[in-house]
Amino acid sequence: MDKIASFTVDHTKFGAGLYISRIDGDITTYDMRTRTPNAGDYMDNLTMHSFEHMFATYIRNSDFDIIYFGPMGCQTGFYLLVRNADNSKVLAKIRKTLLDIICHTGEMFGCSAEECGNYRNLSTDAAITEAKKYLEILDNTRSSFKYY
Repeated sequence: MDKIASFTVDHTKFGAGLYISRIDGDITTYDMRTRTPNAGDYMDNLTMHSFEHMFATYIRNSDFDIIYFGPMGCQTGFYLLVRNADNSKVLAKIRKTLLDIICHTGEMFGCSAEECGNYRNLSTDAAITEAKKYLEILDNTRSSFKYY
């Protein structure tokens, strides 16, 4: 059986940042790596779940054609799939979405039994902390969108 594309990337050679994981026709998969792989610093479920609710809601309500946004099982980041992506515009939109989360006031999006299968495991503060952390990474890293 063939390896899937994400298993062919040497995870010991790159750190936190923003990468293009793959391009399938007009859909680009971005690897929003919030943690360095295999470094022992992994997102706990509360942080991952909370950030996903906030980021997904804000970015899906933008003018971008978002196919999917969700966490990586390895707890080191998220995948963002965008149709007809322009890398510089996507990076700007990610930054804007992070700022939207950081400035968010009010209730957590999707925080009810009717809207979420684990609604008690959400924290606006956890999402804001993660957004600040990832924005700092993006601000201090010049992305070529390539793993290495």
